[in-house]
Amino acid sequence: MQRALLRRSAPLAQQAAAAFDSQLAARSAPLLQRLDRSMSCVTIPPPACMLRPLEVPLRYLFGPGPSNVPPRILAAQGRPIIGHLHPEMYTIMNDIQRGIQYIFQTENNMTIAMSGSGHAAMECAVFNAVEPGESVLVAVNGIWGERVAEIAERMGANVHRMVKAPGGYFSNKEIEQAVKKHKPVLFFLTHGESSAGLCHPVDGIGDICRKHNCLFLVDTVASLGAAPIFMDKQNIDILYSGSQKALNAPPGTAPISFSERACHKMFNRKTKPVSYLFDMTHLSNYWGCDGQPARLYHHTGPVSGFFALRESLAIIAEKGLEESWRKHKEVAGYLYRGLGDLGLKLFIPEADLRLPSVTTIAIPDGYNWRELLAYIMKHHQMEMTGGLGPSIGMVIRIGLMGYNCEKSNVDMALHALADALKNCKKRRKKKKKKR
Repeated sequence: MQRALLRRSAPLAQQAAAAFDSQLAARSAPLLQRLDRSMSCVTIPPPACMLRPLEVPLRYLFGPGPSNVPPRILAAQGRPIIGHLHPEMYTIMNDIQRGIQYIFQTENNMTIAMSGSGHAAMECAVFNAVEPGESVLVAVNGIWGERVAEIAERMGANVHRMVKAPGGYFSNKEIEQAVKKHKPVLFFLTHGESSAGLCHPVDGIGDICRKHNCLFLVDTVASLGAAPIFMDKQNIDILYSGSQKALNAPPGTAPISFSERACHKMFNRKTKPVSYLFDMTHLSNYWGCDGQPARLYHHTGPVSGFFALRESLAIIAEKGLEESWRKHKEVAGYLYRGLGDLGLKLFIPEADLRLPSVTTIAIPDGYNWRELLAYIMKHHQMEMTGGLGPSIGMVIRIGLMGYNCEKSNVDMALHALADALKNCKKRRKKKKKKR
């Protein structure tokens, strides 16, 4: 009987103890909170913005990049994280290398993706190929030539510039004369100058550079996947791009490839590159390009970004590179005709020099370009942009690339432009007073 009584009374005792503990905790909570605050070393409170949920508007990104990302690539980026040194990650990185070789049209073994934007690849190319005091020749016909010249100067190169106004292009004769004069170790040219909407001819320039023992560096950030480029056939020594334009991945990764000539130059330097992160001695091992049996830790790559880049390259491989070029050209032509119907003038007069992915139109007379773009953003949730660098105040830029390269998007863009031209105030030119 006593044992039965004890068994029955045990739960009652536990309930009573729990109730007492609860009352005690409730009474002591304010005291404990005051003690916690007095003992805390945190003096800056949590920012109010961090206590609100993330909000991102839905926009039509019809500017020069980034472009809207297709659901398949967004889904790839959202896959579970794996370690950046796991065997499965190496397999994905190997896939990326093969995809870049395809889209660059190269068999270069030294082909990787930078952990960073197109600027990371730009700096990687210059930092590894050039040593302080060496001569560099840069073709400047927009912002990207200006940028490379500044990067080369910062690391101590002797920089020479060939300069033309935005939209201008350089003949092979002009390039060879400059190469002969300055004897550079590196010549830079932008294939897709997005600030002006120019697609620069490349044929024959690589031959000139080889003839004069000069490396040929080409920027294809805005043109890759939209306009033909052949790294091996055109004798390009270093080629780089970015993930966020016609490749359709989010910003943050940048394909780059080096020829055997470029590798010989950068792996026989007298000095170390100025950047540890961009040192190809380490990056070549990280990407398994140096023939070593083991890949060593160098940095933590953007795992999700590499997932997205791998999927974007897969989409182009499935579609076919020539089909991608054809479609960009076709959609760009459809846009040109629609702009003409609106009475707008294309900034690049020569049709074969226009960049298919980024179209530039001359700012229509009497309009404030900032007002036009602000109206389009406000009323159509659509991004178009003005010029960049030396082309500011000269052009409006419309980008329809990759996932956005559709005639239905051209129709939307033309409708938004027509609406803006109708509703934004047109300023009359002031008449000059007669003396």
